[in-house]
Amino acid sequence: MHFLSRDRTRFGPARTRRRRWPWLVALGVAAFLWLLQDPRTLDVRSPVAASDPDFPDYVASLIGAPVTTGESFDVLENGDAIFPAMLDAIASAKRRISFESFIYADGQVSSRFTQAFVAAALRGVEVRIVLDGYGSSDLPAESVRMLEAAGARVVWFNKLRAWSLDRVNYRTHRKVLVVDGSVAFTGGVGLADHWQGDSQDPDHWRDMQIRVRGPAVRALEASFYENWIESGGAEAPRLDPEPAERPDPTPARTLVAWSNFSGGASNVKLLYLLSIAGARRTIDIQSPYVVLDSTLQQALARARSRGVRVRVLTDGEHTDAGPVKAASRADYDTLLAQGVRIAEFAPTMMHVKAMTIDDVWSVVGTANLDNRSLELNDELVVAVQDAGLAGRLHASFERDLGRSTMLDLATWRRRGLWRRAQEQFWSLFAELF
Repeated sequence: MHFLSRDRTRFGPARTRRRRWPWLVALGVAAFLWLLQDPRTLDVRSPVAASDPDFPDYVASLIGAPVTTGESFDVLENGDAIFPAMLDAIASAKRRISFESFIYADGQVSSRFTQAFVAAALRGVEVRIVLDGYGSSDLPAESVRMLEAAGARVVWFNKLRAWSLDRVNYRTHRKVLVVDGSVAFTGGVGLADHWQGDSQDPDHWRDMQIRVRGPAVRALEASFYENWIESGGAEAPRLDPEPAERPDPTPARTLVAWSNFSGGASNVKLLYLLSIAGARRTIDIQSPYVVLDSTLQQALARARSRGVRVRVLTDGEHTDAGPVKAASRADYDTLLAQGVRIAEFAPTMMHVKAMTIDDVWSVVGTANLDNRSLELNDELVVAVQDAGLAGRLHASFERDLGRSTMLDLATWRRRGLWRRAQEQFWSLFAELF
């Protein structure tokens, strides 16, 4: 009896603690997920249609970005077209190069760019580089030493350190190259070998960049220098004066928006919401990650109630983020029931980030249609009112649609219980995706 009594006294509380800790962990996780939720759903409407000539000014007044005119745009598709164009621009640089990227990975592509940056620096070009401390963490130290030895300056955005864990969730996802203040590139492409090729197989991703010339280049370069200073790059050079208006400008009207971590609607998120609200006929969205919060769900539902045709083209079985894919699929049933058409790209990972509205308004850049891009990451997008650019993006969307699997509601609802369980589980973490 004495032994049994001693056994209870010695081991009973420990057993109780062992039984209690899983519940404490579960409660902690539940509280964390609850705190992540948006405090409210934004109801964003637009009295001005995206096709209205005043729409750029209307959006500009709400996000605080100027409207510029006279830009020209080239749509570059996949690494075979994108990387040579970027490398040619670097090779032609005379004064300065500004480059920012989330991904700068060890491999053939990064080696080619490192050599190009080194050559530019050695001939006297000011080369400034901002790299994300997480996304580019596997860049070899030797590459950084080569760059810095040649005179290029490399700074790191939120580099991973033990004393900065509070910032580990906030990344720069911007991807921009600006050369001599006259030409800029932005879009979904980072520097890694899987972006090579022409999206011909699962080892070669599908993606897009736009090449920009004209007054908007100045704003794209300004977005770079914001993160350059924030990452410890100190001074920014004096940017070129505002270019004189061209005597025969293109019809394009352009806004450049960039965002930082925000607990509410960042400029980029508000731009997306206003664009959707301005749609009167069609919305075509291309994004690898489509994880919608309540605000975006409501925005698309309102568009459908106005009779707008909504099509979403996203990645499929070839994805680099399985949990995010599962979380995005948790919304498919609701979207399909509303009449949203959803297609998953079949041949390879689809990484394009573009949206066209009513055949005249386009949004292209680095942001995905998910909470990480629209509230957590630093992002960069270009919005353009121009039927020519919208037409080229529409043609690209249709080509990709022909290589995709179109979903229908009846078939989707017959998917297995295991897939449904995965979707529901990962949707709990949607605010982190």
